[in-house]
Amino acid sequence: MSQELASWIALELIPGIGNRAVKQLVSYCGSAADVFKAPKQKLKKIPGFGDKMVDNLLRASEMSEANEILEKSNLLGTEILHFGSSNYPKLLKQAPDAPNLLFKRGSGDVSPDRSVAIVGTRKATEYGKRITEQIVDALSSLNVSVISGLAYGIDIQAHKACLSSNVPTIGVLAGGIDRIYPSVHKKYAEEMLQNGALLTESFPGTRPDRHLFPARNRIIAGMTDATIIVEAAEKGGALITANIADSYNRPVFAVPGSIGQTYSEGCNRLIATQRALIYTGIEDLIYQLGWDTDGTTKKEMVLPSLTSDEKTIYKLLNQSNEPLEIDLIAIKSQIAINQVASLLLALEFKNLVKSMPGKKFGLR
Repeated sequence: MSQELASWIALELIPGIGNRAVKQLVSYCGSAADVFKAPKQKLKKIPGFGDKMVDNLLRASEMSEANEILEKSNLLGTEILHFGSSNYPKLLKQAPDAPNLLFKRGSGDVSPDRSVAIVGTRKATEYGKRITEQIVDALSSLNVSVISGLAYGIDIQAHKACLSSNVPTIGVLAGGIDRIYPSVHKKYAEEMLQNGALLTESFPGTRPDRHLFPARNRIIAGMTDATIIVEAAEKGGALITANIADSYNRPVFAVPGSIGQTYSEGCNRLIATQRALIYTGIEDLIYQLGWDTDGTTKKEMVLPSLTSDEKTIYKLLNQSNEPLEIDLIAIKSQIAINQVASLLLALEFKNLVKSMPGKKFGLR
């Protein structure tokens, strides 16, 4: 396991190989460790991998640095989740730009049955703080985990309300797992570890620089069933999160505010342009997500007798609004592409899947 983890880390460190390319390499080779054992001719047959990229891979000397990162993470009590591992957040895995690595501290479940993001302005008003507390209080009986970014304002108010109501909460960081930002929230971050978690895609020691926050927001949006924007100005991180959640086809809710108030403009605009559903109470969320009010988990789809891998591919296609290429199916499912081809054929025989032009597949 440590060799596989070190190999995933090493792939992230190699210059010129992006997020999706790493997943493609692992999918074609079978594991991250096998990527470094693959002969040059095999690597060159992978679509999109030319001589320069393959040479960079073959010359890779990042394994030593990868082992140092692994050792440092262990000393910090950090668990590393790679995209191919069973403990990687299930909802996030569906996002096309999901990070290949996540660093986690805390005992909380990162694949809860129900999860909601609560985000908003750093300059929260008393109205916004009160609404945030009301939302968390309403969620407390529904077996829901709350995810936010540990920032000033609405984010930290959501985390604090969860701690008070014993609601599992996960904070997603922009910097390294050892760089809590802002530092004044460190005491809340430590409390969250008991019934929740801290997550980041950044290596330990990484400073939470400005450019990392939009990337952090995609993790918040990708890990949740829905995103609730409590207060937001016309521009800001909360609206970035809303746009990302919308691009993932996840419901976005906005709490309406007073006309003319700076930190209501963003929410009111989202509602007016129909980019968000109006949030007036927990009933809106329950109705749109089809949740049972007794806190039970989501009902699984009733499927014919399928193997575990067949169910994985069926659910992947079911969650997509458009047909998927076979390469993308292999990447998202983390099943070797030759196996994906035979699984798709089996699903076609069961009249569940149909092939389309361009080597794409969708449900019947």
